Amino acid sequence: MEKTPALLITIFLGELGIHRFLAGKIGTGILWLCTGGLCGIGWIYDIIQVATGKFTKADGTPWIIESDSLN
Repeated sequence: MEKTPALLITIFLGELGIHRFLAGKIGTGILWLCTGGLCGIGWIYDIIQVATGKFTKADGTPWIIESDSLN
């Protein structure tokens, strides 16, 4: 996923864990859904991780694909 859509999804739907479901992290997605993004703390942490490109999918690969590597 490119950085801008990933960041927008995390900012606007992150408290519900949608970004975690999309990254294949089903268990923590359910946890985020039930706790409101761990009372907002985990949600803010994930926003920072996505913004810096350090958020990974369940298999450990980066969730963010830089637009330069798509060409």
